[in-house]
Amino acid sequence: MGKLSFFVGAGVGYVLGARAGRQQFEKIKSASQHVWENPRVQSSVNKVEEKVSEVAKDKASAVTDKVTDTVRSRMGGHSGSSGSGSAGSGDASQTGVGGSMRPTPPQPEL
Repeated sequence: MGKLSFFVGAGVGYVLGARAGRQQFEKIKSASQHVWENPRVQSSVNKVEEKVSEVAKDKASAVTDKVTDTVRSRMGGHSGSSGSGSAGSGDASQTGVGGSMRPTPPQPEL
C-alpha cells in the first residue's frame, strides 16, 4: 500500500505542478513579448545591430589585408609590389611533383 500511495501522490503532484508551471511560463512569455515590442527596446536593438555591422565590416577589411599580406609573403612576393615575378617562382621546397605547390602545414594563430 505504501508504494501505491507514493506513486499516486507523485502523479497528482506532477499534474498540478505541470499546470502551475505552464501558467507561470505563459505569464513570463507574455511579459517578455510585451517588453520586446516596446519601441525604446526596439530602438536600442537597432542601434546595437548597426554598431555590430560597422565593427564586422571594419574587422573584415583588416582580416582581408592580413590574409593578403600573409599569402604574398608565403609566395615570395612583397606586400607593396604587384606583378613582380611569376606565379611559379616560389621556393623549390614548396613544389611537388609536376611543379604544383604542396599544401602549407597549419600555422599557429597570431
